Amino acid sequence: MMRAWKLPLVLVLCGAAVAGGQAFGGSPGAAVLYLLLFAGLAGVHSPLVFPKSPGAREAQRRSAADGRPVVYWRPGCRYCLRLRLRLGRTARQLHWVDIWRDPEAAALVRAANGGDETVPTVVVNGRPHTNPDPAWVREQLPAATT
Repeated sequence: MMRAWKLPLVLVLCGAAVAGGQAFGGSPGAAVLYLLLFAGLAGVHSPLVFPKSPGAREAQRRSAADGRPVVYWRPGCRYCLRLRLRLGRTARQLHWVDIWRDPEAAALVRAANGGDETVPTVVVNGRPHTNPDPAWVREQLPAATT
């Protein structure tokens, strides 16, 4: 759990340090701006941006029942963030599995990517697709959910 929060924590601490330097340097407006910027970056790279992560088995079970793809991701991954943001509201319809929280999910991703934990890996109908185009992922949703 803590591993997922390391990058956001580092960003907040760096932002606080930069903001403190600006504030002591006589520029309180810049200090607030830097603090907000780093806090925003921390929020975007935190697990809060992604839906609650079920385990790999639960996501596979749900996917088999409703036909929605499973996305294996990890916090701090810019390609996962890109996929999440480009999908917009549609992203909520996918099953997102954090490979840092579930060792079984990490093993599945390694098996699909020749031993590498390359994310995002999207599994559609049992077939893995590494870092697919967001438009393609959107097309894979069942018609009743779009």
